[in-house]
Amino acid sequence: MNDDKTLLHKAVDLAKDGIRLGNGPFGALIVRGDNIIAEASNQVVMSHDPTAHAEVLAIRKAAEILKTHDLSDCTIYTSCEPCPMCLGAIYWSGIKRVVYAAGKGDAEMAGFSDKLIYDEISLDPASRKISFIHIDEEEGREVFRLWNDFEDKIRY
Repeated sequence: MNDDKTLLHKAVDLAKDGIRLGNGPFGALIVRGDNIIAEASNQVVMSHDPTAHAEVLAIRKAAEILKTHDLSDCTIYTSCEPCPMCLGAIYWSGIKRVVYAAGKGDAEMAGFSDKLIYDEISLDPASRKISFIHIDEEEGREVFRLWNDFEDKIRY
C-alpha cells in the first residue's frame, strides 16, 4: 500500500527525470485506490507543446487507461501546486484530491509565475492583456440549443 508521502516522492522523482530529459521541473501521477494509473513529467520543451504539463499529461493517460473522462475516484500527486491550466483540467476531470509538494511561490522563484494568469481570469475579457473579441452570433448559441436537445449526450 502506498501512502501520500511515498507517492508524492514519486511525483518529485518524475520532475527530476523531466529535468534530466531537458524539460521543466514538474511531475505528476494519478492514483486510484492503491494503484498508480498514470504518471508523467513535464514535456513542454521537448514536445513543443505549451499544454504538455505533467498534470495534464497524467490526466490524459489515466482517462485513456480507465476509458472514462470521470476521474472522481482518483487522486493526483504532483511535485508542485498546479498552475491555472492544470487546475482547470483537474476540475474538469472530477479529481477531488490533490497532493502537492512545492507551492506556487516556490515555482515563481524558479521563474514559473502564474500570477498574471490568475489576475487575468478574474477580469472582464475586454480588460485582459490578450485581445478578446466577442462577435455575438446566433449560430454560437444554436450549438448549445442543439446540445440541450440531444438525447444521447453524456454530461461532463
